[in-house]
Amino acid sequence: MGLMAMNLRVPEDLDRRLEKLAAEEHTSKSALLLQGAELVLQRHARRREIGGGLDFVMSHDADLLKRLEDA
Repeated sequence: MGLMAMNLRVPEDLDRRLEKLAAEEHTSKSALLLQGAELVLQRHARRREIGGGLDFVMSHDADLLKRLEDA
């Protein structure tokens, strides 16, 4: 797995909070930021999956949904 370097500017308050959490968790700020990035990517992927599922239901079960609405 290749690693890429990146410069990141964070507000002082966020940096202080990351520093505190990193010390509590015995990890680095970099590791915390990587975890956060992974969570953001997972959340977006999940939203796309849910949206796709809803689109499928709305298009394939439109008649059923209309009957349920009228019941």
